[in-house]
Formats: sequence, C-alpha cells, structure tokens
Amino acid sequence: MVGSVKFNLDSSPDSPISIHSDCDTFTSLSNSLEQYSSTENLSGNISPSRNSSLEINSSFPRIIPSPVHLPDSAELYSGGSSLSKDANRDHSMKNTLQELENVLMCDAYEDELTTSGNKWLQISTQRSKDWSWESLQRSHVIQPQPYLASRNLRLGAGVDAEKRHRATETSYQEIVQTDVKQLLIKCARALNEKRTDYFMRLVQHTRGVVSISGEPIQRLGAYMLEGLVARKEASGTNIYRALKCREPESQDLLSYMQILYEICPYLKFGYMAANGAIAEAFRTEDRVHIIDFHIAQGTQWLTLIQALAARPSGPPHVRITGIDDAVSKYARGGSLESVGKKFAAISQKLKIPVEFHAVPVFAADVTRDMLDVRAGEAVAVNFNLQLHHTPDESVDVNNPRDALLRVLKSLSPKVVTLVEQESNTNTTPFLTRFVETLNFYSAMFESIDVTLPRDRKDRIRVEQHCLARDIVNIIACEGKERVERHELLGKWKSRFMMAGFQPYPLSSYVNSVIRDFLRSYSEHYTLVEKDGAMLLGSKARNLISASAWH
Repeated sequence: MVGSVKFNLDSSPDSPISIHSDCDTFTSLSNSLEQYSSTENLSGNISPSRNSSLEINSSFPRIIPSPVHLPDSAELYSGGSSLSKDANRDHSMKNTLQELENVLMCDAYEDELTTSGNKWLQISTQRSKDWSWESLQRSHVIQPQPYLASRNLRLGAGVDAEKRHRATETSYQEIVQTDVKQLLIKCARALNEKRTDYFMRLVQHTRGVVSISGEPIQRLGAYMLEGLVARKEASGTNIYRALKCREPESQDLLSYMQILYEICPYLKFGYMAANGAIAEAFRTEDRVHIIDFHIAQGTQWLTLIQALAARPSGPPHVRITGIDDAVSKYARGGSLESVGKKFAAISQKLKIPVEFHAVPVFAADVTRDMLDVRAGEAVAVNFNLQLHHTPDESVDVNNPRDALLRVLKSLSPKVVTLVEQESNTNTTPFLTRFVETLNFYSAMFESIDVTLPRDRKDRIRVEQHCLARDIVNIIACEGKERVERHELLGKWKSRFMMAGFQPYPLSSYVNSVIRDFLRSYSEHYTLVEKDGAMLLGSKARNLISASAWH
C-alpha cells in the first residue's frame, strides 16, 4: 500500500465522484477531518490562500429534477387550451392526470419500468476517464419539468396563476422529501436481490431526481447512488482509495475541511469532550503522556497544552506519541516531523516542556513497545473518529480491534477517550446498512444545509471531499476493503468492558461548556447525556458519541 499506485477510474459521465487521479497515499476520512480542522496556527501560516474556496461567492444554480419519462400514450395539451367538452376526451384526460400522479408519487415504478422499459435510457458502461468540476456541473444541471407546467396551464382558466405555481412548488417539495429515499431504497433492494436489469432502469430514473446542488436528500442521494453503481461494478475500493489519495491543490482541501469545521460542531465537540476528560485526569500529575492514535496535524492538543501550561501548580512535563499511517504525509504538507516542530514552537512560547514521538504505522499494527511508556507517567490514550477503522472479528479472526484495547489496558492508562460516529454499519447486512447510512447522512447533510448556502460551490466540494468517500466505502465495499465500520455507543461499551475498562464519566463542567458552545449553532442540535457519555445529535438523530474509560 505504500508504493506508488495510479488509479484511472472509469466512471459514468454524470457521476458526482468519478475522478482520474495519480496518488501514492491511502488515508481515512477521519484523517482528513482532523488534519484539516485547525482553527489556530502558531506560526500563522495555516490559512486559506487568496484563491481559497473560503472566499468563493459563486452563484451555482439551484437544480430541479428532470421530468419523469412518460409512456408515449400520455397525451399533453398545450398551455392555454381548455379541457374538451367531449366526454371521451374528458375521460382520457382524467386517466392521463391520474397516470401522472401515480408516476410522481412513485406508486407504480415497477409497472412503469416493466411495461415501458424500452423508453428508458440505458446506463452507459463506457465510463469517462477525464473528470472536472465543469463537466460534473453540466451533468447534474437538470432541466425543469415541462409537463408540470403544461398540466398547471390546463387546470382551468378560472384558477389564479400564482396559486397554481405555489401548489406546484408544494407538491414538488413533498415529492423530494418522501420519494427520493424510497427510490434509493428500491435501487438498493433490487441490487441486493440481483435484479440487474431492473436495478439499471431504476438507477437511470433516480439520476433524474438527485442532484449535488438540490435538497439535502437529493445531494446525499447522488453520492449514495454512485455507491450502488460502484458496488455493482465492483469498483468501490478504487473510487474510495482515489478519493482519499487525491492530493490537495494549494490550500483548497484545507479550506474545505476548515469550512466543515466551522459550520458544524462535530469535530469541536469531539475535541472538547476528549480534552476535558484528559485535563481532569491530569490535573495533579507532574509527568503526562498522551498517546494519540490519529495525530494528524496535532491541532487537538494545542489548547490542552495551553491549559496545562497555565496550571496554578505549574506545568507538567508533557510527552505526546503521535500515531498515523506512513503514507498520509500529504495531508499535513509533510511528515510527522512537521507536527513535532509545531509542538516545539508552542513549548518554547509557553515555557512548558513538550516532547514528541512519531509512530508512522497503521493503528492496527501498533505494539506496546512502539509506545515507549515510561515509569512514573500518567498515560492518556485518544481515539478520535479512528477506532472504527481497525478491523474486528467479522473481518479478521485475530480480532485486531479488541486486541488493541487489551494492549492499551496493559498500560494502565489514567483515561482513554473515544469519539465515534453513532451509526451501526459494522456487521449489519447490506440492505440494513444502506438504510442506516441513508438516515445517518441525511441528518448530517441537513445540518450542513442550515449554515452553508446551497448555491456555493464550496459546499459541493465540502460534501464530496469530506463525506462522499465514506459513503462509497460503506455501500460499495465488503470484507477488508470496507474500512468504515461504525458501531453504536452500546457496542463500544461492551468492547471496552470486555477488555477490562470501566466508564470514566465526563465532568458536568465540561458538559455545560459544550452545551453553551452548541448554542452558537442551530437550535436543531441536541446533546444527550447517557451513562457518563455524551451524544451530539441533529434533530431526532444522534450523530457523534463521546465517552471516556479507565
């Protein structure tokens, strides 16, 4: 995996995630999330460039789904015409309108697909080798629905035009909210049942009602649909790797992650919860050792080091062991040594001794000897959106996930902090996993919609670079190739307790600080305290859990 690998993906011209990339790196979504979430740079160098997407104020058009393809027998009348008084024509029109309603409300998809299959466009198996945002935008600019306009004009001369328009818009919104999910689930079920022809026709139809610039469910649907196509073509692994390997151009990727960090509280929530628990465990210790299983840029620890330096009793001696795979250096702009330089600078500035020890390996390959734990140190271990990448017994008979926890237990840490997505995608069957992913990311895309205008190009890129690749991996990959294997808090609790850990309740003070912090975001965010842990959610869906163990 550390060698140079070139991915030349064959993807459909209208795929929202098809790319052609040369890369020599494999990394994870949580890698990117942490690596680009910095809001503070000691030297003042980490900031969007003048051409950064943070400064883009584009006017990307709002997209309306394409029309449903109707049988040739559907008789449409030109605008302004009145209904015929002829009884037969009146009866025919009623049938036509009813047929339109059935198609729009998805009551007869399978019948339409079966009887009118020859009228559906077939998906091309020739995948495009060249990809750009311009071609992507062209492929997803869906035209308005002309037959809806014609239908409105036929409803009667006595009806006010503005009322007809509002009625159409309301009907459209209801269709988007209720039917896109059902269409996606139909696609997944057809693929799961190996009904290939039906699946391909459904995919073609669904492409007309999803859009990377539409409603949250339409945007998510575009990526989930590509995940299904990738699963069928067994290309999910290549797409996932290439999306993660694509080298950032100047400060662009940093800008996308910075945007996500600022508009959504998920990363900040994880940092605050973990740092609060570690600060509490270290409050009287003179020598402390933080083992971070995903050091990224080391951003998380800057505020904790500042807090330790300001202790009334004086600062402790701090050691930080940073673990990260050896092939993700592009995400930092350099090797792990660049993180050490950052810590050296803050050590000098705050007059606090800080040592950094780099461990450039994958988390599952870490051994006790690599961690260099010394006598007299208080140890804290941090897993921030990372532990779910380590395979468990369903993938490897040696169960690296639980084995890693047992290794950590032998270190007798003062605290182990865990931040994870609150989703059940590890061992669930494909169709159940698809629906779970649909529900989880629906809430996440809706939360992005609250704070980032829909007509900004950077929102599209934030969702593609930060979220789409995980979606593809969950849907399209299996076995060892599926590395996004999330579990619910209850399952993590069972794993930790089986390894010999006990809950370390998060402090009420930290909880209150996080509650105050959430008030600066949307009122739709929720914070639930459960068994000493915290669950951050959006509306009725829990999305991120934070817990601590000792």
